[in-house]
Amino acid sequence: MLASAACTIALLPGLARADNPIVQHIYTADPAPMVHDGRVYLYTGHDEDGSTYFTMRDWRVFSSADMVNWTDHGTPMSLATFAWADANAWAGHVIARNGKFYWYVPVRQRSNGQMVIGVGVADSPTGPFRDALGRPLVGNGEIDPHAFIDDDGQAYLYWGNPNLWYVRLNPDMISFSGGPTQIPLTTGGFGTRTGNASRPTLYEEGPWVYKRNGIYYNVFAAECCSEFIGYSTAPGPTGPWTYRGTVMPRQGSSFTNHPGVIDFAGGRTSSTTTVRCPAVAGTPGRSRWRNSPTAPTGQSPP
Repeated sequence: MLASAACTIALLPGLARADNPIVQHIYTADPAPMVHDGRVYLYTGHDEDGSTYFTMRDWRVFSSADMVNWTDHGTPMSLATFAWADANAWAGHVIARNGKFYWYVPVRQRSNGQMVIGVGVADSPTGPFRDALGRPLVGNGEIDPHAFIDDDGQAYLYWGNPNLWYVRLNPDMISFSGGPTQIPLTTGGFGTRTGNASRPTLYEEGPWVYKRNGIYYNVFAAECCSEFIGYSTAPGPTGPWTYRGTVMPRQGSSFTNHPGVIDFAGGRTSSTTTVRCPAVAGTPGRSRWRNSPTAPTGQSPP
């Protein structure tokens, strides 16, 4: 759940020509984009009005053919979708495979109060989504799942805060081979954090892995709080990772783009304006409201 915006998203109800921010009628967080059949679908969390914590009970989806005019498709999935979950509809990610759409989300399991990863499935990118398993897919108390399918067809699910994990998903996308594997958080791989002995690297949460020109990128929320967006690269989808620097700085910081790696089509972010979604397919689109004059005091979705 990111604190620095990669794409801060807002929309008007129904079909609208959007201003900035483009969602203005509800509080949204953690937008995760997916392009399907020439249309971009944006999956977000939803903070309840008046909340002073991460009070989130459902997810939303919006779509656009031109990144300007957006359609609000409402709430295709909520906590009620998962009979075994009772809270914390936080940052998720949707990926398409086998003619279906899989939405991986962190939620709190009712039976033990632990954060786990559930998966919803739908026949359409706008849902409705149903519980694919009737139980968590995986659970170790950590959050922020992201799915990636490599060129060889092998799918991976990454997640984690305070650690970083992955599993190799099976072709059905709702089971996995082997067990969860922890990626070593070394300072060489994820940068050096100072003043926090328990978390020596910059990695915080929200991993987003993609491949470009034979190189694997892991873009993540770094060094809470507030966070910035850092990135590492690797020769393979599971590492070894090498920290490369900042994609998006903390709000109020200077910003240097990385030409040919992360190419932003718009300006830089602030608490009230947004950066257009990255032009590179697969780059992260999660963000959170922070210090926004339009958000309630203390509102800062995960």
